[in-house]
Amino acid sequence: MTVSFQPASGPARRTVVAAAGAAGLAVALTACGGSDDGATAAPAESGGAADDAANGGGSGGSAGGTPLASTADIPEGGGKVFADQRVVVVQPSAGEFKAYSATCTHQGCAVKSVSDGLINCPCHNSNFSVTDGSVSSGPATKPLPEVRIAVDGDSITLA
Repeated sequence: MTVSFQPASGPARRTVVAAAGAAGLAVALTACGGSDDGATAAPAESGGAADDAANGGGSGGSAGGTPLASTADIPEGGGKVFADQRVVVVQPSAGEFKAYSATCTHQGCAVKSVSDGLINCPCHNSNFSVTDGSVSSGPATKPLPEVRIAVDGDSITLA
């Protein structure tokens, strides 16, 4: 019986390493990919109240009346992110309440906080003004879309 000490045939190490690198690059580009043309990645779940509100009321007005917060929950010059509804509610000046999409216009990350008059996205450090949703610092180039809300007494709801 003859024993061979040559390795079994299969892909070369260089081929395996190149394929693994290409797969990793594809995953990274998919995760960070996107464009600044205002298009954002499709949400994992659709039909939610914030989707309807951001899209002009949706079908049948299902967004109407979705409670968000009390006016006391929203600090003057600041705001609060409602991740489940994908909306951020702000109070630019005393008694003035506005809401914007909580999806960053740069690459679709969720904004996470409001401080010092700015809505902050942690992914690439874009910041948006609480006054009008405009870009205060990029890389985002487009403002956050406004979302309709209703303030009735001390209750804030999606309109």
